[in-house]
Amino acid sequence: MSCRKRIQVDQSDWYRLQQRARQLREVNRDIPRLFADVRAQTQAEIDRAFTSVTERQRRQQKAVDKLSEQTRRLEAETTNRLREQADRLRQELRETAGRIEQDTRQRLEEQRRETERAIAAERAQRRAEITELAGRIDELEQDRARAEATVRTWLADARTMAGMIDGELPHDRYAPGRLDRLRRRLTTAEETAVAGRFDAALAVAQEAFHELSDLRVDIEQREFERCLAQKEAVEALVRLEAVAEENRQRPVVGPDAEVIDGYVLDVAHWSEGEYDRVRQETAQALARARDPQTDTVDLRGLRDEEAPRLERSLGDAVERAGMRQLTSQMRVNLADVVAETLTEIGSYDLVEKESGYVGGDPRGAFRARLRNEASGNEITVEIEQADKDSDQCVIRVVSHDYDTTSEAELRDRADAVYQALREQGVPVGLVASTPVAEPHPPVLPTPGTGVRPGTAGPSVPSPGERPRHPAGPESPGT
Repeated sequence: MSCRKRIQVDQSDWYRLQQRARQLREVNRDIPRLFADVRAQTQAEIDRAFTSVTERQRRQQKAVDKLSEQTRRLEAETTNRLREQADRLRQELRETAGRIEQDTRQRLEEQRRETERAIAAERAQRRAEITELAGRIDELEQDRARAEATVRTWLADARTMAGMIDGELPHDRYAPGRLDRLRRRLTTAEETAVAGRFDAALAVAQEAFHELSDLRVDIEQREFERCLAQKEAVEALVRLEAVAEENRQRPVVGPDAEVIDGYVLDVAHWSEGEYDRVRQETAQALARARDPQTDTVDLRGLRDEEAPRLERSLGDAVERAGMRQLTSQMRVNLADVVAETLTEIGSYDLVEKESGYVGGDPRGAFRARLRNEASGNEITVEIEQADKDSDQCVIRVVSHDYDTTSEAELRDRADAVYQALREQGVPVGLVASTPVAEPHPPVLPTPGTGVRPGTAGPSVPSPGERPRHPAGPESPGT
């Protein structure tokens, strides 16, 4: 007759394993080589970004050179200020590559304010000069040719500035619709000049030019902010990529929290896809961070929300991988205790070639076949988690008897296993004080049908001792 008996292992051993696995959650970060790699990649990103900034400013300078003498002189200082700010920003970001520091942001913010104060002072002076010129419009009215030429010059300069902004700066991103409104005002000024109202046309043209100049500066400042946000987002995600690669394999830690030489935890294998998903999501986030179309708000979200979330997910994956490897070893330990007990009480011997992890996968159930050579009776011991990542471990003892074995004998056999577990220090739940009979028919493992031939038997010491052969993808079942 055959009968399956079920013994449920208690949570306390699970908690002990959790404490060991939790030690793995703090992923390795403080690695000089990792820092150097992140720094190099971040500096390369900064150089790429500011190469485009330099090219853009060079093209803007060509446009400024086309302005009239008066407006060219007024815009020259603004151009120099923006170029100096870009150079300082680039240098600061390169020096802080590989680390994100709050004081760096504060220094850059102060630099921005300093530049804006200087430009504002220059604008005030410029407007004062223009006001003085506008005050002499009555004099120009006596010479209509000169008045018309003055208005046409301001309108031409304003059109040049509008064209430069349209062609060189991302105005739709930072000030949607603002350039179009200013161009409509220029059209109005042109119509007013055609009507001969040069005083009104000049006032509109001058004000439009000033606002176009302000728009140029505003966009440049916003673009500098985006460069900073991009640098920090890319840096955070590049660091995470490096950390993830560094933690793909971790040392195996024994019960005494010491590293076991010669064995590693393959996080990618034991996390069953979780680690790979983190890597994939990190790569996608990094692509978004590097995309020039990603705006400042999204970049800050990648830096402040997405990168920390992915790092937590990486820690979870490492912890669960460690937990699964530890529970895999625990299943072997429990099989060892049960096999020794059955050998003592019934002269059963382990059939090594028919014992091992189901399917050869150490992440699944462990199954041991025992045989009594005298009677031919066999017992299959199967140990697995009650559910995936469950805090319950279930032991099934399946008897395949060719002679008549009473229910009482089967129950005594299960009780003996239960007591052996208790004596070995394996905590078992109260429900196990009465092992449960499962009515469904047993599945007998045979060579080539789910148990890998040649897998070593349960050779791991009892719980509480250092595992001699930690289970892993390189050595399942050993």
